[in-house]
Amino acid sequence: MFSTAERAVFRRLRSPEKIQRFLDDLAYNKERGGPTCRSPRRVLRDRTGHCMEGALFGAAALRMLGHPPLLLDLEAVRDDDHVLAIFRLRGCWGAVAKSNFSGLRYREPVYRTLRELVMSYFEHYYNLRREKTLRNYSRPVNLLASTASPG
Repeated sequence: MFSTAERAVFRRLRSPEKIQRFLDDLAYNKERGGPTCRSPRRVLRDRTGHCMEGALFGAAALRMLGHPPLLLDLEAVRDDDHVLAIFRLRGCWGAVAKSNFSGLRYREPVYRTLRELVMSYFEHYYNLRREKTLRNYSRPVNLLASTASPG
């Protein structure tokens, strides 16, 4: 449950574009000592995030707009994976994402299939040796379905 102040921030994020602007304005989380995984609440508080933290925040913000909170993992070889918060408008897919590289961030909802959306990242997905590294992608993960308590 978000506080009144936290909900006020989410209310200002009235579109996927505004969610992306918020993510772009966050400092990129480069914490040492192991990876972190801040919750959307901590991202709001600390004003920092990396790819996974941005995807979780994006999914929460998209849910506030009425979209299911969906994540999609872009799988790479000789490189880091990248996680997107995806959404659908008028039958087409789009994404919001946090990255220190602008080519791996927002996508307008113009892609008819998830494969088309993923392939829009291919040219921009390369490692420090300039090798294109995107190889696969996951099925969408619905975070609501992941919250069921063990029976």
